[in-house]
Amino acid sequence: MPKKTVADLDPRGKTLLVRVDFNVPQDDAGAITDDRRIRMALPTIRSILDRGGRAVLMSHLGRPAGKGTEPAFSLAPVAKRLGELLGQPVALASDTGGPDSHAKLAALPAGGVLVLENVRFNKGEKKGDDAAYVTGLATLADAYVNDAFGTCHRTEASMHAVPVAMKQAGKPAVVGFLVEKEIQYLSDAIGNPKRPFVAIIGGKKVSDKIEVIKNLLAICDHVLIGGAMAYTFSLAQGGKTGKSLVEPDKVELAKQLLASGGAKLVLPVDTHCADEFSASANKQVVKAGEIPDGFEGLDIGPATAAAYARIIRTAGTVVWNGPMGVFEMPPFDAGTKAVADAVAEATTAGGVTIIGGGDSAAAVEQLGYSDRVSHVSTGGGASLEMLEGKAFETVAVLDEK
Repeated sequence: MPKKTVADLDPRGKTLLVRVDFNVPQDDAGAITDDRRIRMALPTIRSILDRGGRAVLMSHLGRPAGKGTEPAFSLAPVAKRLGELLGQPVALASDTGGPDSHAKLAALPAGGVLVLENVRFNKGEKKGDDAAYVTGLATLADAYVNDAFGTCHRTEASMHAVPVAMKQAGKPAVVGFLVEKEIQYLSDAIGNPKRPFVAIIGGKKVSDKIEVIKNLLAICDHVLIGGAMAYTFSLAQGGKTGKSLVEPDKVELAKQLLASGGAKLVLPVDTHCADEFSASANKQVVKAGEIPDGFEGLDIGPATAAAYARIIRTAGTVVWNGPMGVFEMPPFDAGTKAVADAVAEATTAGGVTIIGGGDSAAAVEQLGYSDRVSHVSTGGGASLEMLEGKAFETVAVLDEK
């Protein structure tokens, strides 16, 4: 890792401003339903506290309008959960780098934690060029730490303008342990994979993952396609897709990918479909490209699941982004579960297996496989951009080793 990390800093007696990704899912009552992103930030936070520093944490949550406080998007439940995980009080500021942030920080003891309110309550966060907002954050601390991998592909103020301003003031700007780990896993997978290198690409749209598929076809031994994007490939091959989710305007692109991918690009051979989006619908398994009128594909079929599992089990490196079907609704979780089981077997056999965030991470968590793979990424969009071969401006601005 060419960037300095939080381990290179001496936080004793100092305040570190840490950009974390606490964008966690919540139910209608505001209760956190999955605290994995909070738990993944704990090593960086504890490193600061254990060495006598103070940690000021900032994050976004959801998509508020940027016009001030919206209670539904408050980080108050996050601060409460973080305190439970750390076993100590966690203070919450009512603003982001404003008067309350500075006042709460002044009262914070060594080894203390302060969570700032949602950065996206401020219109300057998305714009990235609000000088007063950036200065308010940059003057809070002695050093900046980027530990928000899930937002590394976004040059928002807390990710880019704030570390730039702090560096201009002579303050260090480094990565946290989570970002270090995420980038290391994904860069090694792309740059120096243990072979065979197998990519599993699912999800709804080919258009979302065009560049990923192109890049992976150039470096992988096999690219396995699942999810609704498979039906656009079926359409490109002249198949019948019933009322499945397809992208007719991407058929020509799918044809190009089929031509360039050759034998590397592996498509489903059968489909589990139903006459409505329901677990109790009329269901049948048909050959790929033979989905009847009135039916929609909701999962890869059992023959595809078995074929994919055979390829995955012998892989040296696996990168998986996107489920194989509607994993939230049995029995259409079967394909995703079979793939997850094969990925776990590849891990046990010594392979490096990386789950690329987003729905893939949710699927392996829900199906109970998150502890049986090498790494579950916290960032879907960021993982995709790395798999496309892109670099992050938000990391480029940080201090070199």
